[in-house]
Amino acid sequence: MDKKLTIINNSIIMNYSFRKLLLLVAFTACGSMANAQLPNEKFGKPSSMEWDFNGWGSAVNADAIILCKTMKATYQLSDQVFSNNQSNSEFGVDNLPDFGKNEIDDSNILVNYEFRLRTKILKPEGARHADIDIIYYNSNDKKLISMDELSDMKVRVFTKNEKGKVVKRNVSTSSFAKERIDDNYMVMHVVVPDVQPGSIIEYEYNITSIRPAFLYDWAFRECVPTVRSKCDIEIPAFLQFKMNAPIDKLIKSNVEAGRLAYDTNRTDMKRGKSCPTNHYTIVGDYILPEDNVANFTSRIITPNVTLPADLPEGRTHLSLK
Repeated sequence: MDKKLTIINNSIIMNYSFRKLLLLVAFTACGSMANAQLPNEKFGKPSSMEWDFNGWGSAVNADAIILCKTMKATYQLSDQVFSNNQSNSEFGVDNLPDFGKNEIDDSNILVNYEFRLRTKILKPEGARHADIDIIYYNSNDKKLISMDELSDMKVRVFTKNEKGKVVKRNVSTSSFAKERIDDNYMVMHVVVPDVQPGSIIEYEYNITSIRPAFLYDWAFRECVPTVRSKCDIEIPAFLQFKMNAPIDKLIKSNVEAGRLAYDTNRTDMKRGKSCPTNHYTIVGDYILPEDNVANFTSRIITPNVTLPADLPEGRTHLSLK
C-alpha cells in the first residue's frame, strides 16, 4: 500500500453530496415490526426476551436464529498522521485551503473493529449453526509485514438446567482452528461442541486492521433469520468512502457528523485535539433469509489510494456454517 495518501480540495464537497444521498435512501422498518421487542445489544447475559423468543412469522420454522449481530469500527489516529507539521492546528473544513494540500501517512492509522454475534439454537438440526467462520486479512508475502490482528476471541454457551437456572460454559481455544484460504486471507474456524435446542451462543472478537482504505463488508441477511443486525462505523472526514447500504425496507441507515480524538504523547499539542468524522449507523431488524444476501459494502474513493485485495469471491467476513 502506498505510504502517502493525497488529500484533494473537493473532498468536503464529495462528503456533503454523499451525506445527502445516504439520507435520501434511509429506510424505516415495516409497521408490523415497529413496536416489536428487540434483543439486548449488551453481551454477557441473554435477556428474558431472548430466552423466550422462538421466532416470528415464517421464522418459527427455522432451526436456529441470530438474535443480535453487531460490528463497530473506529479509526485510531496518531499525531503523526499528517506528514507536514500541523499538530497545533485543527484538521477540517475550517481550514480547508491548507487541509486540501496535506498528505497523510497511512502507517499511523489503524481501524479497530469490535464484532459480536448471539445465536439461538431452536431444533436439533440447528446445532450446525453454532459454528462460524471468520475471514481476516493476512498476507502470505514474507517480505511484507502486512496483516490484520484477530484478538480477544471469546465464545460462550448459555443453557438452562432442569430447574431453569442459566448455566454458562466457555468454549476452549482448542475449538478454534486457523486455515489459509489464499495469499491474502486467513479463516478462523470456530466449532462449538455440545449444543442443544434452547442453547444461546455468544461470540466476541476484535480485529485491528492496518488498512485504513478498506472496511470489512457486512451481511445483513444470513442463512437463518436475524432479529437485529447493526453496523456502527466512524470514519475521519479526510478519507472518502462510497457506502452502499442494502436496498431493503427492513434496513435503516443514518449518517451524522462526529469528531475523533488523536492519540499523542506530545506536550505541545492542544488539549482535546480532534478531526471531523462521518458517523454511519445501519440497522436491520427482523430479517428473513433470502437467496440474494443484503450486504453493506464500502469502497474508498479518495484519490491516489492503492486498494487492498478484496475478500475472496463469494465470501463475507463473518458467516454461519
